[in-house]
Amino acid sequence: MRRHKHKFDYFLAAIVGILLITGILILASVSASFSQEKFGRTTYYLFHQFLWGILPGVVLGFIAFKIKISFFKKWAWVLVFLNLILMILVFIPGLGIISGGAPRWLNLSFATFQPSEILKLTFIFYLSAWLSSRDKKASLLMPFLLVLGVVVVLLTLQSDISTLAVIITIALLMYFSANTPLWHTMIAFLICSGGILALIKFVPYRMKRILVFLDPKIDPMGMGYQINQILIAIGSGGITGLGLGMSSQKFGFIPQTMADSIFAIFAEETGFIGCLVLVSLFILLFWRGLRIAKKSQDKFSKLMAIGISSWICIQAFVNIAAMISILPLTGIPLPFISYGGSHLIGEMIAIGLLLNISKSGKK
Repeated sequence: MRRHKHKFDYFLAAIVGILLITGILILASVSASFSQEKFGRTTYYLFHQFLWGILPGVVLGFIAFKIKISFFKKWAWVLVFLNLILMILVFIPGLGIISGGAPRWLNLSFATFQPSEILKLTFIFYLSAWLSSRDKKASLLMPFLLVLGVVVVLLTLQSDISTLAVIITIALLMYFSANTPLWHTMIAFLICSGGILALIKFVPYRMKRILVFLDPKIDPMGMGYQINQILIAIGSGGITGLGLGMSSQKFGFIPQTMADSIFAIFAEETGFIGCLVLVSLFILLFWRGLRIAKKSQDKFSKLMAIGISSWICIQAFVNIAAMISILPLTGIPLPFISYGGSHLIGEMIAIGLLLNISKSGKK
């Protein structure tokens, strides 16, 4: 009997390719003036994104595509352990970099690196391997909460509650997808929700961010300034946008225009139609990821596909929802679009793995 040779998901690859091209175009528009002002040329940040984000991302994504999936199951605990070590190293003077009062980056001399961005992926490895190999009769709730607690402590010390909320959401979805009892998931959800609410309530600046989210007029020139300027940019785009390169809000009005707030500039320049296309691409990516999960040959691959597709699309939703004032502002980058190498490399490795799983799935 002739065996079918499985090929990777070309449709998924095309979606990611379009997202990357979109990211390059909007970054070229946003970064030109900042590059010229700081470095004397308009292409510095764009070139930096290619060199330290897209290029290593494509290379590592291709390697992830070629390596057998069983490798990641076998070494999942080692990968997440090494990642946790990197998370601890950010607190060591000389190695860690404090920016905005938060120790989240490592100084690699030639570049900076944010370990929490890769933790999203290695933690998916670990949960997929652990949940797929546990005895069905054993109770997983307490071990799950204990493992998650380690991540909670490290991210709390880094004041990275946004990333923590994303990782907790992914973990709960994967735990539920592993056919664990529904009441276990509900208990874990209540415990995690209570913990995040406590982290917000008892830290003044986080609570103030929530209050400003509810009413930006409370602090119009402080925390409310960014969201007000973002909404002006999005509203200015109208239906069809002002055109690529025609944004006025990118000239110093909105903080973090290349990173967390890049969607606002995208909306201003491409309008409602551009935003609709972008959101549709992330929805298609999520659908394709779930399709790959459904066709996976083993539980590990299935859980990993669910985790990866959920991570990327949840993060996109959180970023966009914060920009249009559905959620409070966060420090979450927009996948494949925002400036920054750490998150882009992690996302490209994740896509390489999804394509890897797709080529070995069932017809």
